[in-house]
Amino acid sequence: MKGSVDEGLCMGHGMCAALAPGVYEVSELGTNEMGDFEVPPGAEAAARRGARACPERAIVLDENENVSVA
Repeated sequence: MKGSVDEGLCMGHGMCAALAPGVYEVSELGTNEMGDFEVPPGAEAAARRGARACPERAIVLDENENVSVA
């Protein structure tokens, strides 16, 4: 699963990382500046929880993205 963070929308609540610390990283100010990222295998449910917790809806997950390892 792939995801994307709109850094311009993130207001630094840090809820994504609080609910899914293995998926999301935030700065010292609490802002998520990850941009495009891949969700670690097995962490899809946590990624969804973190994305749903974002008040600004700054995180978008692509549920249909199949990632193949070369």
